[in-house]
Amino acid sequence: MPPAPSRSRGDARKREETSVGTVVDLLQSLADGLLFGATYSLIGIGFTLVFGVMHKINMAYAAASVAGAYAGLVLLQLLALPAWLIIPLACLAGAAFGLAVYGLCFRFIPLSAPLATLMSTVGMLLLIDEIIVHLTAGMPVNYPTLVRGMVGAGGFLLRGDLMVVFLVAVLAMAGLMYLLYRTRLGLATRAVSQQPVAAQLCGMSLDQVNAATFTITGALGGIAGALIGSAVGMLSPLLTAPLTVKGLIVTVIGGLGSIPGAILAGLLVGAAENVFQFVRGVTERDIYVMLLLFAFLVFRPGGILGTDPARH
Repeated sequence: MPPAPSRSRGDARKREETSVGTVVDLLQSLADGLLFGATYSLIGIGFTLVFGVMHKINMAYAAASVAGAYAGLVLLQLLALPAWLIIPLACLAGAAFGLAVYGLCFRFIPLSAPLATLMSTVGMLLLIDEIIVHLTAGMPVNYPTLVRGMVGAGGFLLRGDLMVVFLVAVLAMAGLMYLLYRTRLGLATRAVSQQPVAAQLCGMSLDQVNAATFTITGALGGIAGALIGSAVGMLSPLLTAPLTVKGLIVTVIGGLGSIPGAILAGLLVGAAENVFQFVRGVTERDIYVMLLLFAFLVFRPGGILGTDPARH
């Protein structure tokens, strides 16, 4: 008779340890998702900034971001540079791709024809995607990891590379906010976004501001693509479509035209994605992210920080 209570206490202790371990793993997934979600924030900012300035959707944005990450890798290998330079190289390449997308898909197409600009960016998305698949033979390529190892923080083990990803993304977002609110270019961008006719009457060039906007968002996209490649350890030609979808989800959840909303939405989507993957598995992860989007569309269509469309 005495052994029975002992086994009962042992089973209870095991169940308690299992429960505690599950909670810790769940919080670990939440932390990793928040860190990785900063890359989604950068992608969402790119969609949001273009929409805020031009009131157009650039469907080729994520594809150009991935292309910038690939181009940065090619330059890094050709010039035999240190791995950490992949971020500035991808940033420069992304800026060039962003400007090219503007020149090919927006500059010479009347902005009064919204469907024409939308379809031109869809065509550019498919073109960039096919070029990447052709050049890589449809195979993923290894991408340099910036930092290896784990960092202990409050009982948790955080991936060092994800911490670097988060830090670089935060610095990029801080640089963008400084540019928008502390420089003449930022003043012109906000003026064109709010009152394009008045901005023109004040001598501002819409073409130059739009080109600068695409260059800036392209640079952010290149950084995001490089950070994603660094965090995953490889870059896949199949990344363009899901990244486009994630960028649009972040834009809608954050609120069209709201940069702070895009930042918060990116972190939310990243955290939710990782938690859903931990709870339900990778095959069901995206289903629950879509349900999250649906919930926002039904209960808060204006997004986290956007305005309610019913008020207009």
